Amino acid sequence: MEIGISTFGEYSPSGSPGNDTQAATRVQQLLEEVKLADEVGLDVFAFGEHHRPDFVISMPEIFMAAAAAITKNIKLSSSVTVLSTADPVKIFQSFSTVDLISKGRAEIIAGRGSFIESFPLFGYNLNDYSDLFAEKLDLLLKLNKSINISWNGRFRAPINDRGVYPRPFQESLPIWLGVGGTSASAVRAGQLGMPMMIAILGSAPEHFVAFVELYRDAARRAGHDMAGLQLGVSSQFMVAKTSAEAQRHFYPSYEKLMNRVGRDRGWSPMTPEQFSYLREQGPLVVGSVQEAIDKIMQQHELLGNTRFLAQLVTGQTPHKEVLKAIELLGTEIAPVVRRETGIASGSRHHTD
Repeated sequence: MEIGISTFGEYSPSGSPGNDTQAATRVQQLLEEVKLADEVGLDVFAFGEHHRPDFVISMPEIFMAAAAAITKNIKLSSSVTVLSTADPVKIFQSFSTVDLISKGRAEIIAGRGSFIESFPLFGYNLNDYSDLFAEKLDLLLKLNKSINISWNGRFRAPINDRGVYPRPFQESLPIWLGVGGTSASAVRAGQLGMPMMIAILGSAPEHFVAFVELYRDAARRAGHDMAGLQLGVSSQFMVAKTSAEAQRHFYPSYEKLMNRVGRDRGWSPMTPEQFSYLREQGPLVVGSVQEAIDKIMQQHELLGNTRFLAQLVTGQTPHKEVLKAIELLGTEIAPVVRRETGIASGSRHHTD
């Protein structure tokens, strides 16, 4: 199984129009994190995209390009690229450039995103939420297959037999579909034969079994090679030498994040009791090394996933503890999970 990291780069902004030293510090920390993840043998590092004051990553491909220059083997991905409010041509060009810099380690996880700030920011109508994504995904997939393209859609100016450059280092960019749990998303990914990444956040892994079955059934009906079908799972994560230590480092960041998001969505405030339930019976992978292995293996036994991304939630967590968690994931958790699942790491490119 591929084991990796995803992050949205939480931080506390300075509130000034410039001279944001806190953002600069957080950017350097993220580069330290991806460099360490590469050094300890992790397979993937994925940068999320948000357009909010509490996240420093708005353009994953720029972080990926910076990471490409300081890493050797690890795959570099978005998590997710909010395709609905982006130009697929520019997305393809940007990620192809990262692929060239990294010598074939770039990939895209395309999705609709969990927040809506990018719609008014880039001049899109929320009423077109689903249609925008479907049209732009269609264009992105066509760009990935052909140098010259003719295309016509509803939301973007047509393209008339134009070449799109540069082309990636790989034969084509790996493009995953990032989903949150709607049936239509699972069916779409299956029909297209695309790798699918599920964000398992608020619900227990058991709730996604039927969802994954929809995905695989749609792929089977469409005639795709089932042996090559890839499925990823992403869960919020923190690990330490002891369970109590992991919880102590994780909970302040998690509580602040959930309450901040919850104010926008009408959720009740996070409580220690809710956190305990989500950790013990829900999707959170927070605890000792063995507890993390057990939870990752439980997900695999239920869903048969070929990738696990540990989503870091680190706004209040000391950076040295985040680095320790990444090291434990790479050196103590990943080898056991790969051995137990019988799915070897598939991303070690050895570009040196």
